[in-house]
Amino acid sequence: MSDLIGGIARNMKHLSERQRVISENIANSETPGFKARDVRAPDFSDLINTGNSSASIARPRVQLTGSMAALGARAPISAGSVMLDADTSETKPDGNNVTLEDQLLKIGQVQADFAAMTSLYRKSQGLMQSALGRKGGG
Repeated sequence: MSDLIGGIARNMKHLSERQRVISENIANSETPGFKARDVRAPDFSDLINTGNSSASIARPRVQLTGSMAALGARAPISAGSVMLDADTSETKPDGNNVTLEDQLLKIGQVQADFAAMTSLYRKSQGLMQSALGRKGGG
């Protein structure tokens, strides 16, 4: 059960950080040259207990090579888990690629995900109370 609560807590922290970054995107929607950012999803592979210590799940990492740079590729701006948003719908003539519609859709998704995590947390607490023989959260 502690793995479940730990996963819920980690996801809620991720959602909080994502909401902060989306808010910054909205605040800079008229800043020339500003590029929308998003937050990399957390890695929950350590929560999977397969019994095999050599088993692992990892997100592929792409390293920028000289050949890629020569073709015009740029390394993503990354501060921890914050990265450039790869899912933008348009870029304005001033170089800004923040669209309020995209950001509002993302805020709605964060809200729905946070509500789901809150519900999971409440249900897990209810199960713990039932297992301990307590009724009504008291």
